[in-house]
Amino acid sequence: MKMVREMSAYCPKCNKHTDHSVKLYSKGPTSGLKIGNRRAVRKRTGYIGKVKGQASVKKLAKRQKIMLTCKVCKYTVERVVGSRTKKKLEFNIA
Repeated sequence: MKMVREMSAYCPKCNKHTDHSVKLYSKGPTSGLKIGNRRAVRKRTGYIGKVKGQASVKKLAKRQKIMLTCKVCKYTVERVVGSRTKKKLEFNIA
């Protein structure tokens, strides 16, 4: 799916349409010490513990998410592009 590097979009902080720079959202590294991860590991330990928490259906596609950064006030908003798609976002050079 082709995407432009710059686009005009609504900025809630400026309260008007301004030029935004577009960047693909990338999730940061997750910490293994958070309470949810510790709880899940504790549930899965022991005899036949690995069955708990495994997904029965694998999703074939991801929802593409982009980050829009306002060029006037530098406010960043995330936006989901389309629905679930297998195609990755690629940005035009121009």
